[in-house]
Amino acid sequence: MTIGFKLGSFTIHYYALLIMLGFLLGLLLTWRRAVSRGKSMDFLIDAMPRVFIGGIVGARIWHILSPPQSMVAHGITTRYYLTHLLAAIAIWKGGIGILGALAGGGLALWLYSRKRSAPFNEWLDIISPGLALAQSIGRWGNYINQEVYGLPSDLPWAISIDPQHRMPGFSEFSTYHPLFLYESIWSFLNMLFVLWIGRKYQKQLKSGSLFLIYMIFYGLGRVGLEFLRLDISTWQGINLNQTAMLAVVITACILLYNRQRASSGAHEQV
Repeated sequence: MTIGFKLGSFTIHYYALLIMLGFLLGLLLTWRRAVSRGKSMDFLIDAMPRVFIGGIVGARIWHILSPPQSMVAHGITTRYYLTHLLAAIAIWKGGIGILGALAGGGLALWLYSRKRSAPFNEWLDIISPGLALAQSIGRWGNYINQEVYGLPSDLPWAISIDPQHRMPGFSEFSTYHPLFLYESIWSFLNMLFVLWIGRKYQKQLKSGSLFLIYMIFYGLGRVGLEFLRLDISTWQGINLNQTAMLAVVITACILLYNRQRASSGAHEQV
């Protein structure tokens, strides 16, 4: 499968184009939501490049700290990255993590919100559906790169993986669960769910709660899908992505409960 095309001396990767497409469509959805709430477009225009760069940097850092087994088997470990700085920044060779993207993008948005004295939690709510949409589209880059697939499968929708992209010990299997597709669908459903919740319970939801709902919905799906994944990131036998996502879900549930309870209690006192 072709992973890109030549433009002069440069190779344009389809994965990068899909990430950009997801970002732009997610930005368009965010734009519409911001306009409907009477928000300043100047803030959004200035914030989004910062959020995008922060997300890419955070995604790369997460990958460096938690490389998957297939890369570790070839000696590409965290120690390798820390001693080969050019390899560490070579994001065009693959290797990003969604948890790092969320953390890096969130930090960039928080810093810029403080600088502009803008409501950080409210902007998190505004961008949540667009973020889910961007994830849904970007995951298709994994299909092109023949990565993020699951256990061997003979289901009608199973995908073929070329021998050079198969995990050690699975060379005799040719078709696998399309894990990237499952997560793409889950992210799209997350977008629809967050949009619906935001409209139906607009008056009841406290600022920041919609983003927490997004995190819970996505995190639950990711925790479940990690059971199917072959090329996982581990430490001492622990699935790092699954464990981190479970921690995120639990934390988001606690924060959402406390946030909404505090809001409900304030209304009762009034």
